[in-house]
Amino acid sequence: MSDESEEEVSIDMSDEEDGAEPHEGLEDQEIDLPEFPLSKKIAAKGLSLLAKTGSGLQHAYVRLQVVDKQITDINVITCFTHLRYVDFSENSLKDISPLSSLVHLLTIKADNNLITNATLGELPYLRLLSLSHNRIGTTDGISHPQLHALNLNFNQIETVTGIAGSNPLLDTLELRGNRLTALEGIQDLPSIRKLCLADNAITSLEGLSKLSTLQWLHIRNNKLSRLDGVTADLANLQYMNLRDNNALENVTEVQKLTSADMLRAVILRGCPMDEIEDYRAEVVSYLRSLERLDKETVTGDERDDAAEKSIDRLRAEDAEKFRLEQERLAAAELEADDDQSTDR
Repeated sequence: MSDESEEEVSIDMSDEEDGAEPHEGLEDQEIDLPEFPLSKKIAAKGLSLLAKTGSGLQHAYVRLQVVDKQITDINVITCFTHLRYVDFSENSLKDISPLSSLVHLLTIKADNNLITNATLGELPYLRLLSLSHNRIGTTDGISHPQLHALNLNFNQIETVTGIAGSNPLLDTLELRGNRLTALEGIQDLPSIRKLCLADNAITSLEGLSKLSTLQWLHIRNNKLSRLDGVTADLANLQYMNLRDNNALENVTEVQKLTSADMLRAVILRGCPMDEIEDYRAEVVSYLRSLERLDKETVTGDERDDAAEKSIDRLRAEDAEKFRLEQERLAAAELEADDDQSTDR
C-alpha cells in the first residue's frame, strides 16, 4: 500500500435521535430489473483521486464512485486492481463478491441496493464496510482484520453470528432496523466503542456488561422493560439512548445505570416513565453524575430537587426497614409466648 494520505473512514454516529427510515416494502418486494452491468466506460467516468501505486513508481486512480446508475453487475471491477475507495450506493446490486479481488480496498459503500449476502474474501486493509438498506439476512462471511466500522442498518438480520472472532479491531457497529431480539453474537466484540441497535425487538440487555470498551449505545425503540445487564464492567459507557422503549415503565430501573460510573448522557423520552411527576428530578436523583437528560443539560435547580428526593427516599427506606424489624421482633416475642404457654 502507498503511504499517500487516506480518506476518513468512519461512520457518522452522532447523538441525534432520529435516523433514516427503511424504504416502505423494500424487503418484501421482488424486483425484476433488466440487466445493466457496470462497463469500463461507466467506471472510467467515476474514477478520481490519483495516487501512487504500491511500488511507488506509478500512479493510478484509487477512488471509484458509481451512485444511482441502476447497475446490476460489477464483474468488470476486477480490472481496477488499485482501487481503495468504492461507492456503489443506490444501485440494483445483488452480489458484491467481485470486490474480493481488490486487496487494497479501504472503504466499501453499497447502501440502498438489493444485496442478500455480505460475504467477501478477506480484505487485509478494509476499514469501513457500509451495506445499509439491503436484504442481508446473516452476518456470516464478514471477516477483515483491519475493519473498524460496519454499517448493516435496515437489513433482515435476526441473529449476529461470525463477527466477533473475525474482526478484532471493529469499534463501530450499526444494526438499526433489523430483527434482533437479543445481544447474542454482539457481546463478545473485544474493541467495540459505538453500538447502534435502535428499531429492533430486543427484550434484554443480558451480555451487555461484557462490552468493557463500549462508550456509546443507541438502543431506541426496542422492547426493553428492565435494565439488567448494566454493571460496573461498563467502565467507559458515556451515552445511552433508551428512547421509545414502551415497556420501560418503572423509574427505579434507572438505578441500575448507576453502576456505569462514566455515564453522562441518557435519553428516556418516549418511555412511560417520562410521564411521572417530577420525572427529571427522579432520574437525576438516581444518576447524580448525569450531565444531560433527553438532550437537555441538567440544571442546578434540578440537582437540588434530586438531592431532596434522594434524602426523602433514604428516610422512607429507613422507616420501612425499622417497621419490618419491629414486626419481626413482635412476631418472635409472640412465638416465644406461645412456646411458654405450650410448656405449661
